[in-house]
Amino acid sequence: MGYTAAIAGASGYAGGELLRLLLGHPEIEIGAVTAGGNAGSPLIRHQPHLLPLADRVLAPTTVEELRGHDVVYLALPHGQSADIARELGDDTLVVDCGADFRLTDPTAWERFYGTPHAGTWPYGLPELPGQRGLLAGARRVAVPGCHVTVATLGLFPGLVAGLVEPDLTVVAVTGTSGAGKAPKPHLVGSEVMGSLSPYGVGGAHRHNPEIVQNLSSVTDEAVRLSFTPVLAPLPRGILATCTAPLKPGATAETIRAAYEKAYADEPFVHLLPEGTWPDTSRTLAANTTMVQVTVDADAGRMVAVAALDNLTKGTAGGAVQSTNLALGLPEATGLPLAAVAP
Repeated sequence: MGYTAAIAGASGYAGGELLRLLLGHPEIEIGAVTAGGNAGSPLIRHQPHLLPLADRVLAPTTVEELRGHDVVYLALPHGQSADIARELGDDTLVVDCGADFRLTDPTAWERFYGTPHAGTWPYGLPELPGQRGLLAGARRVAVPGCHVTVATLGLFPGLVAGLVEPDLTVVAVTGTSGAGKAPKPHLVGSEVMGSLSPYGVGGAHRHNPEIVQNLSSVTDEAVRLSFTPVLAPLPRGILATCTAPLKPGATAETIRAAYEKAYADEPFVHLLPEGTWPDTSRTLAANTTMVQVTVDADAGRMVAVAALDNLTKGTAGGAVQSTNLALGLPEATGLPLAAVAP
């Protein structure tokens, strides 16, 4: 094994997905697995699907437990990463799956998260123009939010090509694992089954400023976004419908060509054949994003639909993909392209 990795927050959904992927990574060996309130209990009690790690016991999440590893993954609640990262040296690659270091604007951070801004790290979305160069050799990586990944990949090719107005609408239907593993009354089965419910409506969702930040990086125009997430009765997956007004002269053919150009060489973003639409089942447990794009001529709008697994490409897979770039490994190392079916 070339590298060792510690996972803080190993009892949660993101931590469990990181462990699942790292078990198949040929260059990374799993070191310390830590937790907060679950420290001292067997890992298998919280992650029963990870049988190869059945002998592991969760250690407390302390700097002492995390030190000495080549890579430290922080799968912690928002606001808990900065203090730990500050104590880890630059010889350690720290990959934060939380939000602490995603935003560049301190005012936006304080508005949506209500705490002082901890800073900004290189951003772990390799497909966004300019990001691969920043991730190569990085010692700190901020993994995007799951809604942010699917919305960014659904929209940015049209903006880069100058074919759509930056007046964007995203409606993203998502599963319950995006809310984390801590018990919440509105997420119990009897509340979720057979029901769809919006949340974070009217620009209130914390991923709003992050989506705007990403898409503002590919256009000189001011980006306006209406983002509405919808909770659905499924454990994992996001399906986002993204629309934008066409600019004069834009056609279905030029829009399609822009997406083909953007994703021609991307290993984890697949532009589907015309007439085929994404669904979340095609992405389950895979580090892939499925995209389709068309034009609604009557409405004068581009319509792009994107799907991904919020725990894989949307979180842990994106973290491992960025890790590979930071360590100088082939980007696709240890990352599954095949989904789970049925």
